[in-house]
Amino acid sequence: MKGSFPVGGFGAGHNIEGMWEAMEEMRSGFEKRAGSRVGRGDVRAAVLALLAEKPMHGYQIIHEIEERSGGAWKPSAGSVYPTLQLLADEGLISVEESNGRKIYSLTEAGREVVAGSDMSAPWESSAATAGARFTALPRAGVELAQAAAQVGRTGSPEQVQEAVTVLDEARRRLYSILAQV
Repeated sequence: MKGSFPVGGFGAGHNIEGMWEAMEEMRSGFEKRAGSRVGRGDVRAAVLALLAEKPMHGYQIIHEIEERSGGAWKPSAGSVYPTLQLLADEGLISVEESNGRKIYSLTEAGREVVAGSDMSAPWESSAATAGARFTALPRAGVELAQAAAQVGRTGSPEQVQEAVTVLDEARRRLYSILAQV
C-alpha cells in the first residue's frame, strides 16, 4: 500500500484513482484476515448443544451458530448437514418432516450424551470469543472502506473533502484508544 496515496495526504491532488486502489487493497487485506476455521468436532458439539435446547431445522442451526458466535463463525451447509446425518446414523438425533422441512431433535440417547458431556458450546469458548473479537474489527474496516469508496465515486468534491476529514478524525480516535492506559 506504500505509495498508493497521492502526495500531500489522503485526497490531496488529482490522483483520486490511487486513493480507490488503496481502499480496495485495504478492503481485500481485511477480508483475507477475517475468516475463521472451526474443527469438525465443534460443528458436532454446536449442533448437539442447540438441539438440547429445542428442535430445529438445518438453516436455524446455521443461523443460531452465527448469531451466538457474534458472527465469528457461520458453518456451511456442507458441514452442518453431513453432521446431522451422522448424528442421526448414530441414533443421537431424530428427523421429522414438517411443512416441507426436516426438523431435527435429540433422541433419548442424544440427551444422555449431552447430559454426560462436560464440554461447553463452541461459541462459549475463549477461542470463539477471540474469533468474534478479531472478525468484528476487520468487518467494520471493510464496511468503512466501502462507504469511503462510494463517497469517492459518487460524491461532489465538497463531500469527498468532508469524508477525508471524517476518516482523518477516525484514524486519530483509533490511535487514541491504543494510547489509553
